[in-house]
Amino acid sequence: MADQTELHDAVASIESPLFVGRTLGELGLVKEVSKRLTGKVKVDLLLPDDTPPPALNDRLQEALAPFTSSADVNVEVMDEEAVQTWIDGLKAKAGPGIGEPGSATRTIAISSGKGGVGKSSISANLAVALAREGRKVGIVDGDIWGFSIPAMLGIVNPPIMVGDMIVPPVAHRVKVMSMDYFVGDDKAVIWRGPMLHKAIEQFLKDVFWDDLDFLVVDMPPGTGDIAISMSQFLPRAQVLLATTPQPTAQRVARRAALMAAEVDQEVIGVVENMSWFTGDDGKQYELFGSGGGQALADELGVDLMARIPLLPAMGRGADDGHPVAVAAPGSEAEAAFDELAAAVIKRKPRIRTNPALVIS
Repeated sequence: MADQTELHDAVASIESPLFVGRTLGELGLVKEVSKRLTGKVKVDLLLPDDTPPPALNDRLQEALAPFTSSADVNVEVMDEEAVQTWIDGLKAKAGPGIGEPGSATRTIAISSGKGGVGKSSISANLAVALAREGRKVGIVDGDIWGFSIPAMLGIVNPPIMVGDMIVPPVAHRVKVMSMDYFVGDDKAVIWRGPMLHKAIEQFLKDVFWDDLDFLVVDMPPGTGDIAISMSQFLPRAQVLLATTPQPTAQRVARRAALMAAEVDQEVIGVVENMSWFTGDDGKQYELFGSGGGQALADELGVDLMARIPLLPAMGRGADDGHPVAVAAPGSEAEAAFDELAAAVIKRKPRIRTNPALVIS
């Protein structure tokens, strides 16, 4: 028969559906767990609001299944002061925020000089591949006008507010923030630079990302307002250039590299998308030419980190909200994104120095 400690530990070890990577115990949300004479277990939770995620009850029942066939869950809601104290504690545990000095989060900006090269597909699948490697990952849909990341990952629920903190939704263990949550299907984003700047600032500073290992940013095409704002908020971002095999796309992608150099961001590599299509005969057909990715990497003195094949199942998966690891497991496209994730993990950030600091 389980004692109180075993029951408490079973509940405390449950991962929160909202705060991926944090258990209920770490979050301080388990008030009491007790077993009645009838054998039924009673769980008292202390939550910041009265609408616990639906997945939480399923996880509770699963965790307690070895000890009881039935569990009653009682939720006590924190008052405003308790919520703020709890939020302050969470932020303190998470450490410096995204882009702040001392932050351990590596920001990977997926950029190119033009649209149509598949930046969003690369961003979404890279984020999922990093998460599959056990990393804590978030993604910002920085393409304010052409947001598509939530749809690609199958997210239908918007962020939630906990006190003054925005908690992003999660899919495939990736936290996702996008303008898609705030714009109706029949609306267009018609904003000038200052409003776009403020939106990006909120995505980065007002969202509780927790202690991410990686933040992937799907950048808009070109080198306009959003790219400039991102460079200001994320000065230590590492840039991964996306291109296609065509020499024309390679020449345009060079502009994003020039932008990165202007704002002192490091280009860590190149990823070539739509590199080939494998036919039913097993032969690889280079439908969009060849050599563009390698030529760009050679010109910039960086690695061609991965070549992503053209895979119809990946396109259909994006429409259905499934990354390639779900839409086409075991495919050459999944292997290419695993290769890309491994290359990104291996490529450590450069060490920055301040010329004003001199040891004499």
